Amino acid sequence: MREPSGGPRPHHVYVLAFDGVRLLDVAAPLEVFATASRYTGGRYTVRVCTPDGQDVRTSTGLRIAADLPAADVSGADTLVVPGHAELVTFAERPDLVELVAQLAGGAGRVAAVCTGAFALAAAGLLRGRRATTHWEHAAKLAWLYPDITVTADAIHVQDGQVLTSAGVTAGIDVCLALVEQDHGPDIARRVARDLVVFLQRPGGQSQFSAASRAPATSHPVLRPLLDAIAADPAADHRLATLAGRAAVSPRHLSRLFTRQIGATPAAYVESLRLEAARMLLERGASVTDAAERSGLGSDETLRRAFARHLGTTPSAYAARFRTTRVEVNPAVRAQC
Repeated sequence: MREPSGGPRPHHVYVLAFDGVRLLDVAAPLEVFATASRYTGGRYTVRVCTPDGQDVRTSTGLRIAADLPAADVSGADTLVVPGHAELVTFAERPDLVELVAQLAGGAGRVAAVCTGAFALAAAGLLRGRRATTHWEHAAKLAWLYPDITVTADAIHVQDGQVLTSAGVTAGIDVCLALVEQDHGPDIARRVARDLVVFLQRPGGQSQFSAASRAPATSHPVLRPLLDAIAADPAADHRLATLAGRAAVSPRHLSRLFTRQIGATPAAYVESLRLEAARMLLERGASVTDAAERSGLGSDETLRRAFARHLGTTPSAYAARFRTTRVEVNPAVRAQC
């Protein structure tokens, strides 16, 4: 990839689209850069390219018009590679992977959205780099490409001039980070406010979402318990209480949770309480109030849970972040 050039000329952004591409993976970058262009006096030009210059059908069925064929792209300062609804697409489309490699070779920087990281990986652009992708597919990315250091919980990762991001709406996050690099935090903040999003969203991918990440089950013993825990996380959900409710032994219930949910009863309850506390903090509750009302009990218990699962503190989570830059641990900073 060439180095991005400076100067007052427009910054050319190209978003690659292809049949089956996820609509939001394309729309989010377009929206961020188009909005940023309004706040910077037209400093961004944003265009959609497709493999053959023809319109493409997205995963939702909506068609996207092409501005130009990929072969006509030149002078790309930023290339955005979205994801596909089916991962197998990149494995079965070597022509698409080769196209990504060619476009990246002439771009100042490359950003992948969601499973677009798999296209970058297949094109060799992530070799020896840190990267992320949708939390559901992070393990597969690491398994298929052991030469990539996959950071599964990150919302976005930058390694040199290559950026990768988490699922779907994380395309907003990574593009806001690029806008900040180009024009500073004030412009990026204005764009974020316009789009009504965090400039840097709190926490990582692990927050999305305890209940939704649990495997679906219709087990006659577990289903009523799971529903009750989700409905009132702060209630008494000790193992003995849950077992009594289900009329089974605590040992049997623990086995059922492990087999069906992949977690112990205590771990599952804690995950839903953490999610409840997170939502309370987002709505303006104090740390103490969030700890009590979620069922975690004390400030210290809440802090430990946040540190263990989200890698942040309740206070930091509740704050509106003022920059897209990832904070460096002071201990790590001291070693740099």
